[in-house]
Amino acid sequence: MAAKEASFDVTSEINMEEVKNSIQIALKEIKNRFDFKGSIADIKLENNKLVVVAEDDYKIEQVKDVLFSKLVKREVPIKNIHFSTSEKALGGAARQYGDLISGIDRDNAKKINVAIKNSGIKVKSQIQEDQIRVTGKSRDDLQKVITLLRNLDLPVELQFTNFR
Repeated sequence: MAAKEASFDVTSEINMEEVKNSIQIALKEIKNRFDFKGSIADIKLENNKLVVVAEDDYKIEQVKDVLFSKLVKREVPIKNIHFSTSEKALGGAARQYGDLISGIDRDNAKKINVAIKNSGIKVKSQIQEDQIRVTGKSRDDLQKVITLLRNLDLPVELQFTNFR
């Protein structure tokens, strides 16, 4: 009789409700901060993209810092937010767009699979749309894979779910 295989999924998701909550809290803080009194500072969500507007690039970075602190508190992976370079907005203000990346794209999924295969850990990994299923006979081996993947340098943050 074969041993039951254990498995987990590797995903990279952003909880949009938590993003919306973080924006509201960040805007409230910015409105009450002395260093933002009388200046342009706004954060919006448009078509699942963050839009940060401020009077200049320095203020944009300050607004993003406030937002990132709120996102981190709500466990939103800020590594999954990829900002464009700054551009001019109306009235001479600056604007930046932030893409919210959910799911693991093909290139990164391949990198993950190669890393798992090259590690020599006795597990199988398979790409399933925008996530990866890892299966193995030993839970210790699955833990080793998680440790391995946490140390990979990827442009998105990985989450490990559905342990069976």
